[in-house]
Amino acid sequence: MKVAEVQFVPWDKAYYFSYEGLNVKVNDKVIVRTEIGMEMGEIINFKEVKESDFVKVEINEEGEEADIVQADAETNDKKTSLKPILRRAGAADLEKITTTASKKKALDYVKQTKEKYKLAMKFIDVYFAFDASRITFAFIADGRVDFRDMVKDLTRHFGKTIRLQQIGIRDEAKIMGDFGHCGRGLCCRGHLRNLESITSEMAEIQQCSHRGSERISGICGRLMCCLAYEQGGYAELADKLPPIGAKVSVDGKRGVVASHHTLKQSVDVEFPGENGDRGTIVEVDLNRKKKDRE
Repeated sequence: MKVAEVQFVPWDKAYYFSYEGLNVKVNDKVIVRTEIGMEMGEIINFKEVKESDFVKVEINEEGEEADIVQADAETNDKKTSLKPILRRAGAADLEKITTTASKKKALDYVKQTKEKYKLAMKFIDVYFAFDASRITFAFIADGRVDFRDMVKDLTRHFGKTIRLQQIGIRDEAKIMGDFGHCGRGLCCRGHLRNLESITSEMAEIQQCSHRGSERISGICGRLMCCLAYEQGGYAELADKLPPIGAKVSVDGKRGVVASHHTLKQSVDVEFPGENGDRGTIVEVDLNRKKKDRE
């Protein structure tokens, strides 16, 4: 079964919706009904999922929906509800999008309020719900923050339900945008929709960890997302190399693998010295026999 991935704000995850009978494509603005109200989102992708993992939600003529959670009869596991896209956003819907000026005004006020309560928070973005029932402010902070009194203040001022959502520092870079070490716009700001977990092992297998954390980290201070792009290829090539420390025989001489050259598919082999002399390190091409035959 194919579903549409719909995202409402860049710092929140995407959600699955069915789109049977609708002619929609990526980047289309659509209107959906969520558990907390009507929303306008953007289709960012289409994905194949197992139909058995979901229970479809039907919307009747009165706009009411059936039970949104259903238990599997055999396992009693809860299934995820799959709500339908109601329609593509029209001109009247697009006119309801909050203006940049209104967002800036709201952000300015919440920043002033934060100072009033002396809270260690940095507000990044604001989202006005499509049905005008609530406002969500995105912020970053080093830890948990008790902002209950601040929310009461904001609720009185705006006259709407207020939600404060803590996001990560990578999400801040995705919202603000900038340029990477390559001189191009940040991937997370452009084509990269889902932020994968980037590990130090990825840098090690690509043999760039020696460059230092500053050179392989993005403006967010985390390891660059592009380290994941070629990870699969490097891992496949690395599996073909003998492990470091392995004892090998080269032209009848016994040595120990000292380091790898993954892309070159070669290894440095250290041979022990004779009569107390220092050992020697020789780079050995693992494909040399194949090349000799050719």
